Amino acid sequence: MGSLSLLSLLWLALLPLRLDARFVVEKSSISVLSPSSLKSKHDAAIANFGIPDYGGFIVGSLFYPQRGAFGCLPFQGDRPFKSNTPRPTVLLLDRGDCYFALKVWNAQQAGAAVVLVMDSIEESLITMDSPEDSTEADAYIDKIRIPSAFIEKSLGTSLKEAVRNGEDVVIRLDWRESVPHPDNRVEYEFWTNSNDECGTRCDEQMDFVKNFKGHAQILEKGGYTQFTPHYITWYCPEAFRFSNQCKSQCINHGRYCAPDPELDFGVGYQGRDVVYENLRQLCVHRVSNETNRSWVWWDFVTDFHVRCSMKEKRYSKQCAEDVMKSLNLPVDKINECMGDPEADMDNQVLKIEQEMQIGHGSRGDVTILPTLVINDVQYRGKLDRTAVLKAICSGFKETEEPPICLTSDIETDECLERNGGCWQLTQQNITACKDTFRGRVCECPVVNGVQYKGDGYTSCEAYGPARCTINNGGCWSETKDGLTATACSNSDISGCKCPSGFKGDGQNCEDVDECKERLACQCDGCSCKNTWGGYQCKCSGNRVYMKDQDTCIEKSGSGVGMFLVFLVLVVVVGAGLAGYVFYKYRLRSYMDSEIMSIMSQYMPLDSQNKVEAHSESEPLRQGTV
Repeated sequence: MGSLSLLSLLWLALLPLRLDARFVVEKSSISVLSPSSLKSKHDAAIANFGIPDYGGFIVGSLFYPQRGAFGCLPFQGDRPFKSNTPRPTVLLLDRGDCYFALKVWNAQQAGAAVVLVMDSIEESLITMDSPEDSTEADAYIDKIRIPSAFIEKSLGTSLKEAVRNGEDVVIRLDWRESVPHPDNRVEYEFWTNSNDECGTRCDEQMDFVKNFKGHAQILEKGGYTQFTPHYITWYCPEAFRFSNQCKSQCINHGRYCAPDPELDFGVGYQGRDVVYENLRQLCVHRVSNETNRSWVWWDFVTDFHVRCSMKEKRYSKQCAEDVMKSLNLPVDKINECMGDPEADMDNQVLKIEQEMQIGHGSRGDVTILPTLVINDVQYRGKLDRTAVLKAICSGFKETEEPPICLTSDIETDECLERNGGCWQLTQQNITACKDTFRGRVCECPVVNGVQYKGDGYTSCEAYGPARCTINNGGCWSETKDGLTATACSNSDISGCKCPSGFKGDGQNCEDVDECKERLACQCDGCSCKNTWGGYQCKCSGNRVYMKDQDTCIEKSGSGVGMFLVFLVLVVVVGAGLAGYVFYKYRLRSYMDSEIMSIMSQYMPLDSQNKVEAHSESEPLRQGTV
């Protein structure tokens, strides 16, 4: 049987607790303020996307497009439904031809503040939902920021006719009573899943947990709210309980199951892995709640998603326990709470979860993920941090809202308690813990231009040229006998490497015994002595050790050898002196001749004078004769 048919079998085998699931439509009110002939109040079904204005209301002018009333194509022009009054635009559209969400997206692009979609038949109100598994819809679903509602055909028809007759139709949509507020504490539940491989739904709920964590922890620590996480489980019918498919997707003999994360039995993780981790996260909340630290659930789920992702192949019990230890959670108590997944008996924690899935009172059954329930009413709309906070705050009685409901500023001090469970260098006062509007996050810091890299929880290592200046770059370093050796090098930014003369992984280095391992002093007659980070070689007798050649040479020779050496030296020195004397003589003779030649041009010499006098007296002697 192929994996596709096996998967089909599993989906037939895994059943929710009830086949007759009861879905409750959550409503806001819609009032027609003008014209006076249409003044009335009606119910409208809140859409399951966009951002409803919980606790607030909008008064706007109604428009109905002359063309493209289905809203399936982008509207032409720049804000074609702009009101002539200061009131915002409420756009009325017909049901049909495309997704509800696409209609609202096109209306938002055209400048509408609210969208009403009228039914095409007379029936009870339905909830407009976003399309699943639609690549096209993924491009705009998260971008829808305006509220929308579904109205009955009869109301829509009368509104449409009034607009066509040119009347100014003014509508008020009111969400102030959408969430009840019975007392001064809001109770809310979040139905989620530890699986991070289920596509857009999983990404949406994990992003919400990360972004809303700061708000949730402030509300919980102040005693303003009571938060409870829940996880949906399925069960395997008796006929399939011992099939390989149910065994791989269920625990406790088919009582609690989850679909395969990758929807392929042959690869990756199994459904039973998801069920077991869901159970662990439930017990994290239950055990921490017993010690008045219920808000730690938000830290655990956020950290688990970062550190133990399925995508990174780290979705495991060991990784989960590492997260618990970093948050100072009692691992033994949580494991005890989880019980034995192989036992042929009910698990008390998961049994309660299955019972809670059934709707009671005004709340419907929980059948989809993620689902948020506030004061027993299912939240509709996008899981947006600000929108959900506003919805929770609307559950308080007027004037009894906590300060966080009245300001967008959030201050937390989670890093002051055990450094938030993040990595830290105490001596250097360097930490990966940061306070943000989302609560504390563990991210490796940048200190004095040095970048730290790591998971932020258990490790951060300095990276870059200047890393050795801070805590020696996280590498090994030791000082002995006045000498310091380190495995950190500014020229090698890739990691820690033991220096020459040492061995190890860079985090721990030990001296290499070059003598014992015969790495040095291998020449004949050599003796080796190991030193910290090096060695010393000594030659026997009257010889000197040459390190580069690893050899010994004679320090002194025989008498004949010394005589010959002396004789050679005498000859060499004598020849040098003779050459020098000869050179000086020739140089002096040459200089004398040159000087005399120059001087003869400017002053007569004695020999020349004598010759001239003899030449002048010669005629005298001839004349006297």
